[in-house]
Amino acid sequence: MTDDDIKENDTDTEDVVEEPKVKADMPFLDHVEELRWRIIKSILAVAFMGIIAFAFADHIYKFVTIPLGDVNLHFTEITGSFYAYLKISFYTGIFGALPIVFYQLWKFIAPGLYKAEKHYILPMVAASTILFLIGASFCFFVVLPFAIKFLISYGAEVMTPIITVSSYVSFAGLLLIAFGIAFQLPVLGYFLGKIGIATPKRLGKGRPYAVIVFLIGAAVLSPPDIFTQILLAGPLYLLYEITIIIVKMTGKKKEE
Repeated sequence: MTDDDIKENDTDTEDVVEEPKVKADMPFLDHVEELRWRIIKSILAVAFMGIIAFAFADHIYKFVTIPLGDVNLHFTEITGSFYAYLKISFYTGIFGALPIVFYQLWKFIAPGLYKAEKHYILPMVAASTILFLIGASFCFFVVLPFAIKFLISYGAEVMTPIITVSSYVSFAGLLLIAFGIAFQLPVLGYFLGKIGIATPKRLGKGRPYAVIVFLIGAAVLSPPDIFTQILLAGPLYLLYEITIIIVKMTGKKKEE
């Protein structure tokens, strides 16, 4: 083999290695412009789904109040029920537009991936959406009823709770979104493992710190009773262990 052939092979190898950086080297303003358009598309998708949801706000309201049980909601202003329906439609729009929002997110990240990895965008969108819905469902059917029961009963001997529909929708909506985002841990671990940032060894060493973070997060997001905190921190730790397994199976074999 001649020196020219060796140089040619080296050039071909460099082209393959540098492939994901072709688009990644675009100017910073181009990145910002692309991000802006993807955010606009996501907002439009949420708005469109929210408008559709507003037409069925009565039915959605009956569903979202399931965790309340026998607790009645009230509104103290003339526009209270209207704004509550707007909030319900907004949060429903977010959940309805999840596939589009995640697609825009992964398409923004795609220029930094290898050509073979870009074929996984749609599966990643599907996995992100499913995990988000699983996290929100776990919160809705398990965590939220316990949280509401505890918070309403706390101090009920000396106070009479009057729960407004607006406060409940905001509380439940933000908690559902928080759980949905938390359940993205396996997808995030898979992605970081693919690009070599997350490794089983690093995640294993970070296990004690992850437990502390999960407990602190559970204490902040959930009511101050140990049972509800375990309901939040327990699944997060389980997802962390699943993430380690996923990274071990799909991440880069050689650790930097």
